Amino acid sequence: MDRRTLLGALAAAPLLPGAARAQADWPSRPVTVVVPFVAGGPSDITARTIAARMNVGQPVVAENRPGANGEVAARAVVRSAPDGHTLFVGSIGVFAINTALRPNLGYDPIRELTPITLAVTTPNVLVVNAEKVPVRTMAELIDWLKQNRGKTSYSTSGVGSSDHLTMELFKQRTGTDPEHVPYQGGAAAATDLIAGNVQLSFQNLGTVAGHIQGGRLRAIAVTSAERNRLLPDVPTAIEQGLADFVVTSWQAVMAPGGMAPALQARVHAAVVEALKQPENVQRLNGIGFDVIGNSPAEYRAFQEAEIARWREVVRAANIRAE
Repeated sequence: MDRRTLLGALAAAPLLPGAARAQADWPSRPVTVVVPFVAGGPSDITARTIAARMNVGQPVVAENRPGANGEVAARAVVRSAPDGHTLFVGSIGVFAINTALRPNLGYDPIRELTPITLAVTTPNVLVVNAEKVPVRTMAELIDWLKQNRGKTSYSTSGVGSSDHLTMELFKQRTGTDPEHVPYQGGAAAATDLIAGNVQLSFQNLGTVAGHIQGGRLRAIAVTSAERNRLLPDVPTAIEQGLADFVVTSWQAVMAPGGMAPALQARVHAAVVEALKQPENVQRLNGIGFDVIGNSPAEYRAFQEAEIARWREVVRAANIRAE
């Protein structure tokens, strides 16, 4: 084809709308995966695991923007263009609990964010100080807490965290009342539990698995539907009489609201392909995560159910954000 014929063909071709051109060119520059917490936590691990394996022809980089329990990052993301060059990896707190806990939240995780996928989940583990709490089963723990009313306390990674609300749900279901002692993160909550400054806690499996295996903490129950591969001898809460007591801490991938469905599908395919690389699954399984990678519609339905569930727990416990 000579130059004149080529130019004529291009002139006759229909022009793509701006959104369609952007979708066809995606990605046309580096993709940023925003993480609403400091490096090293579950959201950060999830984001960097995905970013390292997204084969999209452009660099994919994780960027930490901590602050206000995820609100700083969320506000930045919802102001970004829905062109696939900004993604957001956050937690159950950022995408579900905050809506119940913070009535003046500066973002709407349903209306202002586009769902991509539920990336990973991990159960919480009910643990006690191995030296100071003389119980080994859920029934024994409930009896011990009732016998020691006003004398017991539990640690969490912060007000409104999944471990905090898991314990509040436990209290509502069992009629117990240990006092809440919040910390800045799960590592600090586990450290004071090991020191004996508090007696019990629900913590993410990855945070306490090593302490359980080392004998510093005693695991009473896991909050998954089935026993966990890392703690096969620890029964579930359901096995010990708490019907339907399934709680997972989770990480999801989202994007700015208003993303075109076709681009959403392309981003979803790239994210899930990266997430489910065998080496990634093996690594994430090894630190207590279960890899999910479901569809945007499946994740959105799950997210809405989680928002409703934890709104009721927050209401019943009269929890207020600090």
